[in-house]
Amino acid sequence: MVSINDVAKRAGVAKSTVSKVLNNYSLVSNETRLKVEKAVEELGYVPNSVAISLSKKEFNRVGLIVDIRHNSQFVDEISMQYLTGAFEKAKEYHLEVVTFFSSQFDEMNYKQVTAYLKSQRINCLIIYNLSIENKNLYKIIEKQEFFSVLVDSPIINDRTSSVSIDQFSAQYDVAKKTFDENEYIDKVLYIAGGAGGYITNQRLDAMKKLKEEYGFELIVKYGDFNEYKAREITLQHARKINAIVCASDLMAIGAVFALTELDIFRPVSGFDGIRLMGYTKIAMNTVKQNFNLKSKQAFDELKKLLDGEIGQHTEIPYEVCRIDYMDVIQK
Repeated sequence: MVSINDVAKRAGVAKSTVSKVLNNYSLVSNETRLKVEKAVEELGYVPNSVAISLSKKEFNRVGLIVDIRHNSQFVDEISMQYLTGAFEKAKEYHLEVVTFFSSQFDEMNYKQVTAYLKSQRINCLIIYNLSIENKNLYKIIEKQEFFSVLVDSPIINDRTSSVSIDQFSAQYDVAKKTFDENEYIDKVLYIAGGAGGYITNQRLDAMKKLKEEYGFELIVKYGDFNEYKAREITLQHARKINAIVCASDLMAIGAVFALTELDIFRPVSGFDGIRLMGYTKIAMNTVKQNFNLKSKQAFDELKKLLDGEIGQHTEIPYEVCRIDYMDVIQK
C-alpha cells in the first residue's frame, strides 16, 4: 500500500508538505503543489484513514454539495429541506455526511478538489443543482471518482445516478394553468434561470411549446434565479406584456414587487412552492416540489450504487398549486 512517505519521496518534499497539499492549505507554492499532485496521481495514493476504512468495507462517507449563491439574500428554505431529508436518510442508512458549499471549490482545480474530498474520507457525493459553471465537479462525475447522485442534473454513468422532477411537464403545466385562468394572453414575459443549464433549457422548451399552441409572443430574459434581477426585468417589460412566467418563486416575488411599484396588474406564476411566496399577499400559481423527498430519493439511489447497481435517472412527482397569504400564516 502506498504511503504518504512514498508520495513525499516521489515529489521530493517533506511529509508535512504533502499533508498541507492534501488538506488544501494556502501556504504552499504552486510549483510544490503540482509536484505533490502529480506524485499522488502517479502512485494512486489514498490517505491512510481512507485506506483503512476501505479495507474494512466501512468507507461510506457522503459529501453533500449545496449551491446557495443564487439565493443568498434570503434564508434558503429549499436548501434546508434538502439537508433535512439528507440527514434523516443518512441516519437510516448509517452513513456519515459532511456538508460543503460549491463556492468552497471555486479557487481549486480538478485535482485539488478531488484530493481535498478524498483527504476528508469522502467516497460518495450528492450534488444539488450542479451549475454549468463548475467544470471541476463535472469532470469528477465524468471520471467517476466517487459514487454520486445528482439532484436536478440529468447526468448518469456506471457510478452516477440522478433524481429530479419532469422539468418540461412541470413548467408547461403551471404556465398553462395561468394562461387558462386569464383572458387575452398575447404577449408573455418568461424570466428564465441561468442561460445554458439543463433545467433552464427544459423549462424553456415547455414555454416554446406553449407559444406554438397559444400563438402568443414570447419574450425570454434570464434572471439567474435572483429576485432583484427579476424585478429589474419586470420594470423594463411589464407595460408591454400581459402575463409573466418565472422559473423560480424568488424571481416571481421580484416580479410582483416591480408590478406593485408600477401600480399595474399582470398574472404571475412561479416555480418551487416556497412559503415565502405567500407573503407577497398576491395569490400565484407555482410548481410545488417536495425537496425533502427529492433528497431522500437521492440517498435511496446512492444506496443502490453502493450495492452494485449501475446509475439511473429517477423522477419524483410534483404538484401545481396556488399559494396565497392564508396558506402560509399560522392559524
